[in-house]
Amino acid sequence: MTGHPDIIPSFLRRRGDQPTRVTNEELFFDLVYVFLVTQISHGLLHHLSWLGALQTLVLWFAAWLGWQYTGWVTNWFDPRVPALRGVLFATMALALLCGAAAPEAFGPKGVEFALCYVLMQVGRSAFIVARLPKSHALAPNYRRILGWGLIAACFWVAGAFCPPGWRLTLWLIGVLCEYVSPMFGFALPGLGRSRTSDWTIDGGHLVERCQLFVIVALGETIMASGASMAEAEIWSVPKLAGFAASFLCTVAMWWLYFGTSSQTAEHAITHSPDPGRMGAYFHYLHALLIGGIIVTAVGMELMMENPMEYAEGAPVLIMMIGPVLYLLANATYRWVASSRLPRSQIISAIGLAALILLRAYIPMLAIGCVATLVLLAVGWNDKSSAKTSSV
Repeated sequence: MTGHPDIIPSFLRRRGDQPTRVTNEELFFDLVYVFLVTQISHGLLHHLSWLGALQTLVLWFAAWLGWQYTGWVTNWFDPRVPALRGVLFATMALALLCGAAAPEAFGPKGVEFALCYVLMQVGRSAFIVARLPKSHALAPNYRRILGWGLIAACFWVAGAFCPPGWRLTLWLIGVLCEYVSPMFGFALPGLGRSRTSDWTIDGGHLVERCQLFVIVALGETIMASGASMAEAEIWSVPKLAGFAASFLCTVAMWWLYFGTSSQTAEHAITHSPDPGRMGAYFHYLHALLIGGIIVTAVGMELMMENPMEYAEGAPVLIMMIGPVLYLLANATYRWVASSRLPRSQIISAIGLAALILLRAYIPMLAIGCVATLVLLAVGWNDKSSAKTSSV
């Protein structure tokens, strides 16, 4: 991180020989996303249609953007400083309100959701702009981020006062403003554009933050399994088999993701000629990877509700899309982190996608079990391949 050494603000992270660690404030912040992820997954569960899927996608990317932009702030700035801690806690409260409004965001609570989201995104960036000296290296970057946040805010607020169809379109544009603008350096007339080579980040901190969010998302599949069993009047054999498939599916996803060690991922960022760009890739990939976990959780919950029914329509698509998306995103993450493309994951994803052709002949429990077995087999194959390559 560059800039005049005599005016470096006190709330900047101090870079030293030791890696930057995740603070208690950041762990506390992630608690909100336990609730937010649950709200989003339940929204998809109760709106199983193409429209419901698009609405859930917009809400998920909004949730991810709120977490992602906060993650970049705490990578650069120290959340233990009282002023920044206050901003972090305010962001938590607004994210919690977004989660509370999410199920009805395309209904009567659209205004509440949009206003809370805009205050969270714009307020955070405005604080950094106000606190950073204009001569500091990060100041122009955050002015551009604030500019794009204000542009996106126009679409969020306008969409909140429109009918659901227009709301979806305008909110999708708002999401794209914040999701795509980093790819172009937050370019704005009169403000220029940022270069990812100027984003000096701590790779270990970013990797650890992403891993913690993956744990939060996996917690949703755990809660879905437990809640299903708690609501069941009788623990029948199909119900217990569904529980086993769901739980082992969570274990398999954990196994596959953490098969890429944090040291490998951290090395990929810190030794990249452009660490900022590599860090951005990590965040883009994790949006898809964690989205796959959430969709898989919804699919497993559908399976546990009616294990012996034959899958038709949206439920079978949900049960297939989740594991397929997770495998493809995890394979890409592995490739970015270690320069090794796990072909077994690509082939398995294609095989699972083809399973949809047999949906009329096998019950949902069988589909869930096959998906789980495939994920476990891929994890075992990756483990064996890693051992062989190390010999």
